[in-house]
Order: sequence, then C-alpha cells, then structure tokens
Amino acid sequence: MAVYTPVTLEEAGTLAARLGIGAVTALSPCSGGIENTNYFLDTADGSWVLTVFERLSAQQLPYYLGLMQHLAHSDLAVPAPRADEVGQLLHSVQGKPAAVVNRLTGKQNLAPQAQHCSAIGAFLARMHLAVGTFALRQPHLRGLGWWTDTAPEVLPHLPDGAEALLRGELAHQVELANGADYAALPRGAIHADLFRDNAMFEGDELTGVFDFYFAGDDAFVFDMAVSINDWCVDLATGALDLPRAQALAQAYAQVRPLTGPELALLPDFLRAAALRFWLSRLRDWHLPRPAQVLTAHDPGHFERVLRARREAPVKLSELGFAP
Repeated sequence: MAVYTPVTLEEAGTLAARLGIGAVTALSPCSGGIENTNYFLDTADGSWVLTVFERLSAQQLPYYLGLMQHLAHSDLAVPAPRADEVGQLLHSVQGKPAAVVNRLTGKQNLAPQAQHCSAIGAFLARMHLAVGTFALRQPHLRGLGWWTDTAPEVLPHLPDGAEALLRGELAHQVELANGADYAALPRGAIHADLFRDNAMFEGDELTGVFDFYFAGDDAFVFDMAVSINDWCVDLATGALDLPRAQALAQAYAQVRPLTGPELALLPDFLRAAALRFWLSRLRDWHLPRPAQVLTAHDPGHFERVLRARREAPVKLSELGFAP
C-alpha cells in the first residue's frame, strides 16, 4: 500500500462536515493501492473511502468521478462519489484533489473460482453497454502512448533477455495498432484495472467493483484481457486457467457479444495487457516515488504472464468461441 499524504482526524472531520456525512469515528489507511493515498473513513452516518489523488490532476478527475456516478445511476455496483451541498464531487485535502465514496460491502476473493470469474465477465459487459450513454471523454492514460514513453525509462534496468522481450512485444503492439482490425474495435470508457483485489464478494455474489482511477477510453477487449490475465491465471507460472478464462469470456459474451475484430485480436490483447502491467510494475520497482508507506508489486509476475501468452497463445475454441 502507499500513503503519500498523511491525513489527520481533524482534516478528515472538516471534509466530512462539508459533505454532511456525520462526525468521524475512525480513520485508517487502506491496505491496498500504490498510486493514491486511501483511507477508510467511518462516520456516524456510514463507512466511506477517502482518496487523495497523487498523480491525477483536478482537470482529469471529473471524468473518473463522473464515470462512477454514471455507472451507479445505471444500477451497477460501484462506489458512488459523495457530492457537497453545491453538487461538487471533487474536493480538496492539503491542497490536493480528493474524493469520498461509499465503502462497498463484502470482501475480496483472492482465490477466485469459475463462478467468480463469470460474475466479473458479466459486470464488464454490463459496464461496456452502460458507457454508451456516458458523455465525457478522456484517453486511457496507461495505453499504448504511455507504454512507448515508459519503456525507455525501465529498459536500462533489465537484463538482456527481459530487454529483448520488452522491445519485441512493444514493437508487436505498435504494429498491431496500425491494422484494420484494431481500428474497427468497439471503444468507450473501460475500467482498465479490474484485478481480483478491486472487487468485493459475499459468497459467490459480486457486491461491487471499485478503483476506477485508471479508467479511460480504449478498446473494450483490452478491459476483458486485463481481467482474464488476473482472475484466470496460475500465479506461479502465469499460465491461463482455461476453465476460469472460459467462464469469464462466455459470461461477458452472453451480455455483450464480441465482434469479429475483438475475437481476432483477443490473443494479442492478452499480451498487451500483460505488457502494460509489467511496465508499470517495472517502473514502480526501479523508479519508486517517495512515500510514507509503499509496497511495490513484483514485476516478475507479469513478465511470466507475457512470456506465457507469447509461448502458448490462447485459442478461441479454448474460450468457448467457434473458430
């Protein structure tokens, strides 16, 4: 986890009073996340999450907060940002942009089975349908442009084999982005980070999805690939767990059928999703930001995932789709 901006009870209480959510009864740092400062905030009126944004600007944040509000209004189980008395969703703590959202019920499932993957697939598809009426637009800030900018920063820290892998995969993804199938992909607002630690369950029931602060407009199939690479993977080897992957993919397709270009490029997007998170973990590992508390994720995991996707590309028939 990370705490870049220590927040006092007094500061939290001032914000809570402004939002009309009651007196603060407890304030504690969240145990996950490395991009922003997050606190669990308990008040007389309920349980909340306070986020102080460390990278995103006040100009970028209306997109993320508006997306969560839009999805909540579309009956999707997501945290709803709390507005102040004049309707503002974006607030300030210590001169930094901040937001308060309701805390979801349930708990994370870090050892998901097929039924949990199915729930995630259905959620993603419902989200991708719902964003068709979302008016705001913002590029996915961790998309291809960010990959090409970040690679030179981390390449000097890599041994020869990993350097060759990163260069080769990045070149493949740049070439892919110039193709006709890529241009034809359905796009809109995506979550872009729906890992197993960003969802809550009560038993087999999905009670909510959170952490939309990597969201942006991009190909829907990329969103699906990100989740498959986390929810449906053997953590030791990076190999796909095919029953879980099929459960997620088929649940998605039952709500929103995939187009021809999406099916054709899904194996390549599984590689793209692995590259994206390998790059971010490499940067956090080798070029960390100062923080009061910071636990960086091991970049070796997504290097293994990328190698597995390249060496054993998934076949559409393995995911239950007709060849």
